[in-house]
Amino acid sequence: MSDYLFAQPSFLEGVARNMDIFGTLEVYNTSKSEKEADCRAQKEDVAALRNDMRIAASKVLYSYGN
Repeated sequence: MSDYLFAQPSFLEGVARNMDIFGTLEVYNTSKSEKEADCRAQKEDVAALRNDMRIAASKVLYSYGN
């Protein structure tokens, strides 16, 4: 979930990167400041934790239901 800071090229971009000798296609997601990047990362971490807890709770409820 928190891979928004990394480049995620499409298939065609991946093919083009194989021929990009000088690294001109390297584009990463950026933030205006370190604080904004930290805030975004923390929000992504909380979202991942919520999702993990939701999955774990549904598994527990399912196991008690059977």
